[in-house]
Amino acid sequence: MMQLPKITASCLGIGYIKGGGTIAAMVTCFLWWEAVVNGVTEETMIAATAAIIVIGIWAAYVVEKDWGKDSSRVVIDEAAGMSISLLFIPVSWPWILAALVLFRFFDIVKPLYIRKAESLPGGWGVMADDILAGVYTNLLLQLILVIIAWQHL
Repeated sequence: MMQLPKITASCLGIGYIKGGGTIAAMVTCFLWWEAVVNGVTEETMIAATAAIIVIGIWAAYVVEKDWGKDSSRVVIDEAAGMSISLLFIPVSWPWILAALVLFRFFDIVKPLYIRKAESLPGGWGVMADDILAGVYTNLLLQLILVIIAWQHL
């Protein structure tokens, strides 16, 4: 039974690779692009993001017994945060790369209460900081989109 949570938390083993968090975020970007250009709806992407969050909370909680608190092998949190970063932004590589850079910045530097979110118990703490980093990334990208739109009025 423990194998499934480890496979899930590590995003099919990505968490075992050096730099797994960044790799998981990059893989998420590629999969997101593939899904959207192949016709997956925005509603489905929202549902998939929510599912990743719920599954991530569960998997991070279960593997904590073997791997310890917020193990670097747990990278499903990066997949969740990256997915949040990509919601409602244009699906083109410049926007996706901007989301990736901003998300990793927020995830690594942990400003604006992101570090405090890690103190939540169990899987919630593992996931919360990346969820917040994704929200901040998305809000910043939405602001940039509004500014660009205003310039074209």
